Amino acid sequence: MPATPTSESTAPILSPAALADASALATGTGGSGRRKVLLALVGVILVGLNLRVGITSAAALFHELQQALGYGAFIASLLPSIPTLCFAFAGLATNPLSRRLGVENTVVFALFLLTCGLAIRGIPSTVALLVGSVVAMSGLAICNVSMPVLIRQDHADRTSLVTGLYTFTMTIGATTAATVSVPLAHALGSPSAGLASWSVIAALGLLGFIPLALGRRRSRNLAPDVAPEQRHGIWAALRGRKAVLIAIVFSTQGFLAYAVMSWYAYILSDNGMDATQSGLMFGVMQFVSMFAGMLFLAFGSRNSTRPWALAIPAACTVAGIILLMVAPIQTALLSACLTGLGLGIFPLVLAIISQSGRTPAETTALSTAAQSLGYFFSALGPLGIGLLHGLTGQWILPLGVAVGVAVVLTVAAFVLGRLHSGHGPRVVVASQQASRSGE
Repeated sequence: MPATPTSESTAPILSPAALADASALATGTGGSGRRKVLLALVGVILVGLNLRVGITSAAALFHELQQALGYGAFIASLLPSIPTLCFAFAGLATNPLSRRLGVENTVVFALFLLTCGLAIRGIPSTVALLVGSVVAMSGLAICNVSMPVLIRQDHADRTSLVTGLYTFTMTIGATTAATVSVPLAHALGSPSAGLASWSVIAALGLLGFIPLALGRRRSRNLAPDVAPEQRHGIWAALRGRKAVLIAIVFSTQGFLAYAVMSWYAYILSDNGMDATQSGLMFGVMQFVSMFAGMLFLAFGSRNSTRPWALAIPAACTVAGIILLMVAPIQTALLSACLTGLGLGIFPLVLAIISQSGRTPAETTALSTAAQSLGYFFSALGPLGIGLLHGLTGQWILPLGVAVGVAVVLTVAAFVLGRLHSGHGPRVVVASQQASRSGE
């Protein structure tokens, strides 16, 4: 855990340690060392590009998939919930897998699942869409847990820089898939074919990562070291006001993030916007979120501004959803930008989790408990919004519920920021550790 800081930190985000990391990446330790570093970096980039493609590509095509396959309201509501349900359940298999296979081979297995699942979604049937989604999202869940361990294992002296590269490429993949999925599906002749086309990117990631796995004689797996701490006192970690607030903030932001990612383009299409244009607006939202996370991490680096760095993106979510509810077409660009700003709260929430707890074991227990609850609650976002729409036939009530959740998030985030500001280190530094806990 970082040392106790002064009450206010004004250190820049690009710290000397981060600059040293960049220098290390550039120089390496000889030809062989540089090759190993580059190979490992290529593996990180390829995996990062794939980690949200399977989610945002489907979200952009949900409306057209329902029209093409003819499934009902329940399936339409279930599909957006599959990623979070898999993150909550399938991720639990990562520790036993990594003990048996090693971290690198576990990632290879996860990419294999992702490739197969995305390819299965190309079969034009509802069953194939469901089965393929479960298989693909299970692969993503395993990658979510494995990659931070792999980064710490292979890039211990440059973790912050590589983690930043990893999360940035993840957002690039998500934004690209959200923007081009609809035109790609039109070019290929069906939404199912459009979904399956992303299996090519996953296959490239798999092929690119295999040499990294084969090049290791023995994986230095960290999971067995932390698993006993994770199993001990996980739910007891939620005792106390701050822990409860962390759980509330993580759960509500996840509820809103996955609801928005799942239904945003669908809502615009349902209100008459062209599918290509709605996919573009979805891409704008993802693009804005890519820089919003960096912005609010910087703004939250001071104790005095941290409450506002948490509350402002939450309030932007409130405003963006209200605009989507009352004037979806007329304010599409503005609501996309506001909602994208709202998604930027996530890195700062992870940062606060990472620097909470008196010991690393307490932090691990709190992170596990908060994220487990968070992903279960997040699954209710896309599922609940979809079911309410199916029951009422309109978007006023489901989006009204989302606004209510966003208001709760805004209040809880501000209170958490005030409570947390009396504690420890600069959030930006802590975020380097928080990124390892994954989403």
